[in-house]
Amino acid sequence: MTPETLNRILQDADCLHSAADVEAAITRLAREITAQLSATLPLVYTVMNGGQLFAARLLLALNFPLEATYIHATRYRGDIKGGELHWKVPPADDLSGRTLLILDDILDEGATLQAIVNDCRNRGARQIYTSVLVEKRHDRKVDGLEPCHFVGLQVPDRYIFGYGMDYREYWRNAPGIYAVKGL
Repeated sequence: MTPETLNRILQDADCLHSAADVEAAITRLAREITAQLSATLPLVYTVMNGGQLFAARLLLALNFPLEATYIHATRYRGDIKGGELHWKVPPADDLSGRTLLILDDILDEGATLQAIVNDCRNRGARQIYTSVLVEKRHDRKVDGLEPCHFVGLQVPDRYIFGYGMDYREYWRNAPGIYAVKGL
């Protein structure tokens, strides 16, 4: 990939949600999460790398005591199509009896998020909530996927990037949610 090619990807992309749309969604999510979790002393896991920008902005808007750390699981490894789940950093905390909030960038088919939830449940978490910045609209969700508790924005079934989500590991820093032209 060259800088010119990557700049063309952003230039040609369709902006699905502006930075203002994203910020408004995060503000709304912060209100909803606060109403549900403010008295639970939750442990908040950010799923890296995609969830980092979403989590950074959201955590600053959660005005209640919480613990924050990260996990790293991926199915993409720089590709545009997901494969098997690969743990880079699994949960390392004692989850027995804890309330968790798992933050991720996107809910696509749900395999990654469901595997994380199942792993945390097996480690003894008492209650597990999930929040994603965006959810793709389609009918390919994994069997048995639990609905996400807090969803910021809906997007069509296209390859998206920006605000933490990548295009071949680039453009996580794009200031909005974009869809690659033709994908």
